[in-house]
Amino acid sequence: MAPWPNDELRAIAEKDGLHISPFRSDGTTYGTPTWIWSVAVGNDLYVRPYNGRDSRWFKAAMSQGAGRIKAAATDYEVTFEKADDTVNGLVDSAYGAKYHDSPYLPSMLIERTRATTVRVSPR
Repeated sequence: MAPWPNDELRAIAEKDGLHISPFRSDGTTYGTPTWIWSVAVGNDLYVRPYNGRDSRWFKAAMSQGAGRIKAAATDYEVTFEKADDTVNGLVDSAYGAKYHDSPYLPSMLIERTRATTVRVSPR
């Protein structure tokens, strides 16, 4: 996985969220953009599906492994991979710091969503 350039990762992380579009089953057509929260931990970008494993974009991201995000007014071609569970505590903290005033935060910190943490990398 290629690392994010620091300026791009910072620009993405400063925004409230991003639009994610994993490839459809044909591997070339982008899915419908879905707005989601994102956080940066170290030099990596992470997202979680609000609906856990039932989320359509999550299923597509895990089966196709690639797609696009639109963040900070820029389209990025990306790859998706299930994050190692050891990073979940840091991702929880990043979500808590960034979205502390949202009533939706608790749903992003439960096991259903923690089990579906996705690392997003540029390709």
